[in-house]
Amino acid sequence: MGIEVTAAAAKHIQNSLDKRGSGIGIRIGVKTSGCSGMAYLLEFVDKLESDDQVFTSQGVSIIIDSKSLVYLDGTEVDFTREGLNEGFRFNNPNVKHQCGCGESFGV
Repeated sequence: MGIEVTAAAAKHIQNSLDKRGSGIGIRIGVKTSGCSGMAYLLEFVDKLESDDQVFTSQGVSIIIDSKSLVYLDGTEVDFTREGLNEGFRFNNPNVKHQCGCGESFGV
């Protein structure tokens, strides 16, 4: 299945990579954090690791390590603006519960 990004998310990722001046894509992962157990992690990728899976969506490379893929498989990533707030929004079918602030989730 993998992971997909919307056109808005792809545009934001590509603009960020262009502004940075380097990088082969963006890593999306999970880490233990927050009141519900897990939180999303995003970072630029300059070099692939041995357990990385690469997905291309809307022309950008999304890199996910094999441990995170279990929690992210089937996720759609969007980039939204609401008033003065903007950020990535994750539509993850694996989430069973989420904290009230939306910063962490459980599966």
